[in-house]
Parts: sequence; C-alpha cells; structure tokens
Amino acid sequence: MSATFPSFVLSKDNRSYLLIAAVAAILQIIIFKLLYPYADFFSDSYSYIYAAATGTDVNIWPVGYSKFLWFFRQETTSDTTLVVFQYLFLQTITLYFFFTLLYFYAPSKRIRYIIFGCFFFNPLMLYLSNYISSDALFLALSLLWVIQLLWMLHQPRWYQIFIHAFLIIALFTLRYNAMYYPFITAFVLLLSRQQWIWKVTGILLPLLFIFLFVQHTRKVADVMTGTPQFSIFGGWQLANNALYMYPYITVKGQPPAECREFDQVVQTYFRNIPEEGKSISPRDGAFYIKYSKAPLKQYVATHINPEKDSTNGIYSWGAVAPIYGSYGKFLMLEHPIAFARYFLLPNTINYFLPPLEKLEVYNLGEDRVSGMAVKWFHYPGNKVTAISWDAQGIILLLFPAIFLSLNFFFCWTLVLWIRSAHGRKADPVFKYALIIITTLLIVNAAFSILASPIVFRYQVFPMLLCFSFVLLMTDKMNTSSPVSRPGS
Repeated sequence: MSATFPSFVLSKDNRSYLLIAAVAAILQIIIFKLLYPYADFFSDSYSYIYAAATGTDVNIWPVGYSKFLWFFRQETTSDTTLVVFQYLFLQTITLYFFFTLLYFYAPSKRIRYIIFGCFFFNPLMLYLSNYISSDALFLALSLLWVIQLLWMLHQPRWYQIFIHAFLIIALFTLRYNAMYYPFITAFVLLLSRQQWIWKVTGILLPLLFIFLFVQHTRKVADVMTGTPQFSIFGGWQLANNALYMYPYITVKGQPPAECREFDQVVQTYFRNIPEEGKSISPRDGAFYIKYSKAPLKQYVATHINPEKDSTNGIYSWGAVAPIYGSYGKFLMLEHPIAFARYFLLPNTINYFLPPLEKLEVYNLGEDRVSGMAVKWFHYPGNKVTAISWDAQGIILLLFPAIFLSLNFFFCWTLVLWIRSAHGRKADPVFKYALIIITTLLIVNAAFSILASPIVFRYQVFPMLLCFSFVLLMTDKMNTSSPVSRPGS
C-alpha cells in the first residue's frame, strides 16, 4: 500500500531534509538581516504601501499585495518581521514542492541532493524576500499552484477544486501574469481522473471569481479615474511596447480621435531627440514609462492638473491610460511586422537572458527611503544601511545565464526524452506531469514576451520548474529500471 504524504515526509529517510531545511532557513535569514537590516524598496513598493494605507481597491499595480501589507500591519509594523515571514513562507512552499517531487517521481539520491541544495541554499530567495513587493509571495503561491496541479493530476480529490479556485484568485490579485493560470488548470483537469461534475466546476469556478474581481475593480476605477477600466497600468504598457518601433515606421493612418493630441507629443519627441536616443529596445526595460521626458510622462504632466490628484498618481495614470491603450493598439495593428521585429524579437531574447533590473542594486543605490515607508514601518528616520549596495548584483550576476542554460537544457533533454525508449514507454505518472510542465513553460514564455519588457525576477518561477524537471528527466533516462514511488 502506498504511504500517505505526511507519513512519507516524516519517514526516517526524509526527516533529515526537514531538519536541515528548517535550520538552514533560520540561520540564513538571521545572517542576511544582520547584513541588510532594512527591507529593499523601489518605486512599486511605495505604490503598494499607499494602497495599503488608504485601503483603496484600485491601484496602478494589482491590489493583492497591498491587502497583504495592510493585514500584516495589524499585527506588527516591523519590516524585519515582514521580510522574515516572506522568506520562511517561500521556503516552506518550496519544501512542499520538493517533497511532492520526491513523493510522486522518486528521483535518485544524487538528484535529490542537487535539487535540495539549490532550493534551500539559494541567495536569490533571500534577496527576493527582502523586497517590499509581490515577488516572493507570488512565487510561493505559484509554486503552491503547481503543487496542487500535480496532486489533482495524480491523486484527485473533490475538495482540491475549491482550494485551487481560491488560490488562483489570490494569485490574480497579486499579479496579472496569473491570467493564463486558469487555462493550465483546465488542461490538467481534462487530463485528470476527476468526475466530470468536478472537472466542470474546477474550470468555471476560478473564471467566476476572476470575473467578479474584474467587475468590482472596473466599478471602483470608474469612480476614481472616470473610466471603467480593469488595469490602469495596461494602457501605459501597450503604448510603451508600441513606441520601441516608432523610430523605424512611417505612420500613415490617423490615430483615434482621442489620441491625436498624444500623437503630436510622440511626433515632437522623436523628431527632437538625437539619433542615439531612438535605439531604445525592451532590453532597456519599460523605458517610455520610466523616462520623465518620454511622451507618456510628458503628456500626463501637461494634461492632468497635479493638484486634482490626491491619489499618489492613481487618478493621473488612470485618466490617460485609455488614451495610451488605444494609441498602442493603433500602432500595433497598423505595423504588426515592425512590432514583431522591434518589440517581440528583442523581448524574446530578453526572455531567455533577462536583465537583473532592480535585483542588481540594493534600494536603487540610495541610502534613504520615502517618508511613506518611514511612516508605515515606524522607522526612526529615512536613512537606511546595508553591508553593500552592489553586492547583490555580483552575487546574482550569473542567474540570468543560468536561466538561459536551463531553458536550453530543458529543450534538449525533452527532445532526447521523446526520442528515447524512456519517452515511448514512459511511466504515465511522470509523462503527464512533464506534458503539463512543458505546456506551462511554453504558455508562460509566450505570455511574458507579448505582455511587457521582461526582467529576471518575473522568471524565477519558470526557472525553478525548468531546473527541477530537467533533473527529473535526466534521472529517468539514466535509470534502467523503474523505482517504487510512495505516491503511486
């Protein structure tokens, strides 16, 4: 009879993993916080704090992390406690993921040791958790989502449907990258042995939750910005993505009427900047959003009275977002080939070798934080200290190259797997899991490339999946006989 998951985790062979992971996590976070006494901030951090402080249901960014900050602050104002929680929660879910892989796929000891070492002695997890940002929480819950997918596939139970639906809506409120998660879930449910009533419920329930959340957000946004829109940032992102190709195209058609003033600002900007300023690519990040003299910031500065905006930019950004969204769509539809060449192609390269971006420097290289952070976390002043502002960029320098290598090795190993006898006669338990993970990685890559300029911290989730399943495939191909699985 198969061992239950709790008894498997607490078995003699696995208790050492539990103990080492717990001790390692505690020691690492203690040492890390001695070196970095304060949390790490960037512009998004202050937007999250503002939304948490005011209780607004609409923000430039998804509101889920702001709600989490508000809830956490009911217990403590300590940023150290917040960072420690984010790190330990992430490591706990990672440990759950590790044991799930062991339970269902029974890798060899060598592979177990490699996965364990890279999961639980990884500086990246510490630096991600130190941010006042949704990154660590989203990563942890995304891993939990994948864990639930594997359980629904291998050992389906009716109650998983409801846990999964709440998990997806939680992820969606943290980051809109989770937009494609319900479709992966639907694919898994169709492959699973769930009864059809639970399959249909599991597919429709997350979509219902998302629909209700979107409708609520649109209503609140209508009150705050004058337009019923779901994502304030979406319009800015569309315009930003389209402007990378602008120096290389000739716009012949007339933009929508509401965009014509903005079009004049765009024309003036590109007519007056030097030639070297026109060679901006997605590798430079969301340049046209961030650069204060670029058309997006210039237009909002001249068309929105800052005295009317008491919402930390939410009203201003939301008021112009529909114009930017329409303009971005207009350019993309008129010049799809140029858009593919100057945005999608370089962003594809970006995906496989993503820049470290904010992870490169602590606190954006500044030794002070906003008064908003001082008030929220009850700091004695706005000055922060750290062992080094640049050390994390050196420590994490090779991680983008590692992500590139993992993608290459995943594709190569997958081809070998399909062509090998192991692939043709694969254990169904692992084969279906591999199909799901491969589909997830492909959809994630496509969504990421289409959505926005890519940065490394958004790709840690697929990196962990790539790493795990490359090793599992390699292990299966090097194993001459099947290994007994506790979860079989």
